[in-house]
Amino acid sequence: MSDQVVLVNEEDEAIGLMPKLEAHQKGVLHRAFSVFVFNSKGEMLLQRRAFGKYHSEGLWSNTCCSHPLDGETTYLGAVRRLREEMGITAELNFLFTFQYRASLENGLTEHELDHVFWGVTDDLPELNPEEASDFRYLTTSEIRADVAANPGAYTEWFKICLSEVLDKIPLP
Repeated sequence: MSDQVVLVNEEDEAIGLMPKLEAHQKGVLHRAFSVFVFNSKGEMLLQRRAFGKYHSEGLWSNTCCSHPLDGETTYLGAVRRLREEMGITAELNFLFTFQYRASLENGLTEHELDHVFWGVTDDLPELNPEEASDFRYLTTSEIRADVAANPGAYTEWFKICLSEVLDKIPLP
């Protein structure tokens, strides 16, 4: 089941299931979530995607991102994947949704209706090496500067939603 994504229409209504790889090969709109975790100093926890992932391998991204399982809410999926990918828990808050389409390497396309969540914790990550190869904490100004200087080092979805995330989250 976890290798399937929930296909959705523009109103985020489920219209079917499709294997994850096939959805990215065909560029079909599907439901996703992105989690942004900060520590108590207001630094964002970034993850470097594991090498060997079928797309965006080795790129820096938000703390956690994935797809909910069939019948699972995006909130519960976000909580589950934060624990599975980064080995941490945090009280998550819904922020906004956005839709995007981005061409990736290997002829793949991300076409997602992405639900964005954020939270705060000082727990140190315990990375799942199949999902993330590294992590780092950066201030928001450091992130903005690095993304501007090195855009190819970051995932497409991260670059698309970063400014809105930073504008909407009430950081210390």
